[in-house]
Amino acid sequence: MKITIIGNGIMAQSLALGLARTYEIQMIGRDIKKLQLIKEKLPSIEIKQLEDKEDISGKNILFCVKPFALESISARLVGEANSLISILAGTTLDFLRKNIKAKSYIRAMPNIAASVHQSMTTLVGDLDEKKLANEIFSKIGQTVWLNTEYQLDIATAVAGSGPAFLALIAEALADAAVKEGIERHIANHLVQGLFLGTSLLLKESKPSFIKDSVMSPGGTTAAGYAALEEYGVRNAMIKAIESSYGKAKELSKK
Repeated sequence: MKITIIGNGIMAQSLALGLARTYEIQMIGRDIKKLQLIKEKLPSIEIKQLEDKEDISGKNILFCVKPFALESISARLVGEANSLISILAGTTLDFLRKNIKAKSYIRAMPNIAASVHQSMTTLVGDLDEKKLANEIFSKIGQTVWLNTEYQLDIATAVAGSGPAFLALIAEALADAAVKEGIERHIANHLVQGLFLGTSLLLKESKPSFIKDSVMSPGGTTAAGYAALEEYGVRNAMIKAIESSYGKAKELSKK
């Protein structure tokens, strides 16, 4: 099957990298020089500069532009796509239907781990395309089909923005190790192993069980955990999700 990706940003490139093993990929964008650079990294994909009247008839479209660019890009699309899968944060199915013609519509929120086939992708939309959407995104990681669009906006804050939040924590842990006297390359290696091992544990156990398993009475973990609570790390994470979700709701009203 051929998938046409409209957009050539970081997320579009991550998806192309993840999907190119399984599907024929066409990438359409406005910047031909950028497309050519992507082609050098991914020789198997087809690239094409967006035309003033870009015919999408019968295509399976993966729409990967910035939300603010939707109307300017959609004005240049003609014909009716077979399916339209949008990864635009906060952009509703109704708004997509008003701007782009397609037989079916799906909203998806993958994350940047698509490039290493470990995306956590949430999906919502027309049920007749549920199987296709799950099939496509299962090639780059795990998928979850949600009941409503508002759930997708919450999931966007967790799984979509989450890699940035976890990257901040990873960086802070490494910085702390360096501060206390470990070389940077060793600190980074420790954190990489920590995240990999913990992710596997989370597949089998609840976070609270992992925490309780590590935290001995009066021990080092308990001391560190108390510091995290004192400085509001838990609340900061809650506020981060709340703020990201709020931004998604704000985008959906435009």
